[in-house]
Amino acid sequence: MNFIEKSITRFGIAAALAALAALPVQAQIQSHNKELVVESPNRLPEQAQAGGNSLFLHSDDAGSTFLYVEQLDGKRLVVFDVTDPARIKAVSTQSLEDRGAFDFVRPLDGRAELVRFRQGGTVGVLDLRKSKMPTLRMVNALINPGQSQALGESGYLGIDEPYNYVRAVPRDYQVVDISVPSEPALLTTVKAVKHHVTNNDTGTTFLLGSDGLTVIRRMSVEEDYKTHQMQMQGN
Repeated sequence: MNFIEKSITRFGIAAALAALAALPVQAQIQSHNKELVVESPNRLPEQAQAGGNSLFLHSDDAGSTFLYVEQLDGKRLVVFDVTDPARIKAVSTQSLEDRGAFDFVRPLDGRAELVRFRQGGTVGVLDLRKSKMPTLRMVNALINPGQSQALGESGYLGIDEPYNYVRAVPRDYQVVDISVPSEPALLTTVKAVKHHVTNNDTGTTFLLGSDGLTVIRRMSVEEDYKTHQMQMQGN
C-alpha cells in the first residue's frame, strides 16, 4: 500500500469515527430535583423496545424481583430482572406456541400466575418455580371458561359461561415534574400505554406502550429501600 492509499485509509477511518462521535446520545430524562428519572425504551435492554399487551411483577424467595412481559400477540414472553432499577437486565426470552394474545390474571400460591387467552378465553398457568425460565402450562378444564373467582392463592372457580374480552384502550401517559411548583414541566409523553404496574418497594413504575417498556424511577424510594435491605442483611 503506497503513501496516498494509506493516507486515504486513515482519513476514512478518522471520518467514520468523527461521524460516530457526532451521533446524538439520548439524554436521561429527569425532574428538576432529580427525584424522578424516566428510562425510555432505547435506554433499556433491546428486548424492552417491543410493544406488548400485558405484564406483571413477581418476587422470588431469594429477594429478586422479575417483570414478565407478553409480546408479539402472545408469541413471546420476556423476563426482566428489575431488582435494581438502575440495572435492569433481560434474563430470558421464550418463544411460545401461537395461541394469540393473553393477559396475566392473578397470582396462584405465590409460585404461579393465572393466564387467560383473549381468543376463546382458554386459560393457562405460568409456572414460576424457576423465576428466570417460567413454563406456560395449559389448563384443559371447562370447554368455554368464562369469569373466574379466586380461592385464595391456591386455586380458582371457573364458571362455564361465554367469555367476552374487554379490550384495554391504549392511552397516552404524561410524566409531569412539579418539583418546582412555580414552573411545572412536562418531562415526556409515553404513547399508547395498555398496561402499567408499580413496584411499591422501590417506587418503580413500568409502562407498557406502543414503543415498548418505559420505566419511571423515584430515587429517594430506591435509596430508602437499599438502606432497609442493608440493615436487614446486617441483622
